[in-house]
Amino acid sequence: MLQDDGGGSAFAPLVVLELAPDTKEEAVAWLLSRIRDPQHSGGAELLVRQLGPGVEAGEKTNPNVFLVGASRRRLLSGAEDLGLFKEYSDGSMRGFTCANKLNFQGFTGDGDDFLSVAECQYIVKHELDTLRAKEETHVPGHSQAKLYPGKSIVRRLQSKGILVQMFPLHEKEELKRLSFSWYKKVKLAFQPLDDIRHYYGEGLGLYFGFLEYFTLALVPMALVGLPYYLFDWEDYDKYVVFAAFNLVWCTIILELWKQFSASLAFRWGTLSRKRAFEEPRPGFHGVLGFNPVTGREEPVYPAAKRHVRIYLVSVPFVLLCLYLSLHVMMIYFQMEGWALTLHDQDPTFWTGVLVFVPSVIYAVVIEIMNLIYRYAAEFLTEWENHRLESSYQNHLVLKVLVFNFFNCFASLFYIAFVMQDMVLLRQSLATLLITSQILNQVMEAFLPYWLQRRRNKKMIRRVQKRRTLGEQELPLEEQVRLEADMSTYLGTFDDYLELFLLFGYVSLFSCVYPLAAVLVVLNNVTEVYSDAFKMCHVFKRPFSDPAANIGVWQLAFEAMSVIAVVTNCALIGMSPQVKAYFPESDTQLILWTVAIEHFLLAVKFILTFLIPDVPKHIRIKLARLEFESLEALKRKKMLEASELRKGGQ
Repeated sequence: MLQDDGGGSAFAPLVVLELAPDTKEEAVAWLLSRIRDPQHSGGAELLVRQLGPGVEAGEKTNPNVFLVGASRRRLLSGAEDLGLFKEYSDGSMRGFTCANKLNFQGFTGDGDDFLSVAECQYIVKHELDTLRAKEETHVPGHSQAKLYPGKSIVRRLQSKGILVQMFPLHEKEELKRLSFSWYKKVKLAFQPLDDIRHYYGEGLGLYFGFLEYFTLALVPMALVGLPYYLFDWEDYDKYVVFAAFNLVWCTIILELWKQFSASLAFRWGTLSRKRAFEEPRPGFHGVLGFNPVTGREEPVYPAAKRHVRIYLVSVPFVLLCLYLSLHVMMIYFQMEGWALTLHDQDPTFWTGVLVFVPSVIYAVVIEIMNLIYRYAAEFLTEWENHRLESSYQNHLVLKVLVFNFFNCFASLFYIAFVMQDMVLLRQSLATLLITSQILNQVMEAFLPYWLQRRRNKKMIRRVQKRRTLGEQELPLEEQVRLEADMSTYLGTFDDYLELFLLFGYVSLFSCVYPLAAVLVVLNNVTEVYSDAFKMCHVFKRPFSDPAANIGVWQLAFEAMSVIAVVTNCALIGMSPQVKAYFPESDTQLILWTVAIEHFLLAVKFILTFLIPDVPKHIRIKLARLEFESLEALKRKKMLEASELRKGGQ
């Protein structure tokens, strides 16, 4: 049994710290001391215990695994320090304060169940991340791990490989309930977004909210596209109406998503929450200097050097990759031409099948190139040495989006606007979309299922060793070691990237292949179940991310919608129906197409301003909260002034 925290309540493990097996004993003792030390002494004032041995004492396991928890008082003060928003007695979301704790809904007694476990884990992580060196020059026993006053201890341990991993523990019972309501019952119903947010945090809640919203937004297009596909399959030219529908659809859904996103963030208390001050990334390095904002010493790296690396190395590398992608595309067209020529000379069943082979090979090559480029982009972005995690993510997203967009869509643009072959465009789009979805399903559904089956066998073997004790449930020690072996969830980057590319396929060219929306809806439905399964059984539990929106991805989707307006206008201008109105002058047709495209872009931007990002009722509530806080501040100042006057008399 784990010991009590000294305040009468049983020690509840929240976060696992795993240090490298060869970590020096003095380093372990020093770190544990700093974690336990009171706040006024520069410690985190948390509770920490060493994990006991496994099923068999002789089993070779890492002894440097520790469980971290916190007392109720410490968690509540941490919630106040973080400005955590909770539901107030009047139904509004307000920043939690210990002084007003009894005025918050759900706070009863000592506040045992007031904070969710995800919130408690986030508070513990924040306290560990902000644990700073005092006068130490290096980590005891590890002279290569340099320290200086104010340096984040955890970040230094991570960058030097001393801290192998830090992750929050799953809650078995709550995870079972969430799994049952989320994916174990196949039903036509909305996802339990509030439960997902409660267990995993706002960042993942917003991702699954966006996935659900995007799927529902595709339903009208799928309903229009299915009969269009069935009745006009052989008539490739009748796509003007569908292209016009695309223009309106891709603009309106993104504007309405902003409102839905703001409603979720307001309900979850992150919309008006102040962004936490960003600390330097663990991998950031430079010459020791002075930060005028924090008043602490920290590494300083000249922006000029970073710009040299970006513009003289990263940008040329990206351009080189785009050129290679273009070269691969031209090889694909040569293969396509060879297959078509062979089929025209001897039209048999097998030559008919052969016509699709180049597109399938090209689709597979695209996925492989995207994967290789992703690793190269991560290496380059790391080498650029960005100080903040947000800056690192923005540069990585930009690199990956530019290449993926070019790699996935360049051939379709070439077929549409250079070759002007709508039959080949439809065939290529269908092949690329279907092949990429099959590959994604293999990687995202079948592979995780296989990994989980292997892990289950390992768990069963471990549990069988406990049968002599009559225990049916996996002991805590085994649960921790089992979760430590699980894959680490690397965030929503790849999930949003996949949705971004699917949005591109649908918004750019689905007018010539109306079944695209139907295929993407089916893909997204399976994506919900496969992602839910992975989050519950394949990955370690990620730390909560108090996000207020989908971040830079909102900008990426909006940029795609602008490109979609231009693309669909050009496709409309190339259609025989429209060309019939300009039989003698191609110049007039081009001028009219460009004029209409500019007009539609203007309408799009006007709609962006007319449709508010935050619904009116939420803006009113936020304004009322701001007014009440200002009034409370005025009353406090007046009370302090009157007390001063009384004291002076």
